[in-house]
Amino acid sequence: MRTSGRWLEDLITPDAQSGYELAVKLARVAVKLTQPDSDIRTQLRSAYERDAAALIQVSHVVAVHFATIARANRYWTAA
Repeated sequence: MRTSGRWLEDLITPDAQSGYELAVKLARVAVKLTQPDSDIRTQLRSAYERDAAALIQVSHVVAVHFATIARANRYWTAA
């Protein structure tokens, strides 16, 4: 995943599925930029992968990104 330089071209996507995939990518890139050391990310993963509250929080972050993308795409309906 490329995280340096300009990688996010636009929030506009062809459909909701692509929008959701972009929301997940935004969340993943944020984690990678916050903790660039892949070894540390791997170590931390074992702490949160079994933590229901942490997993729910991840879902919330993706949902916020998806809401932003959906609005940018006018909810994929013709205006």
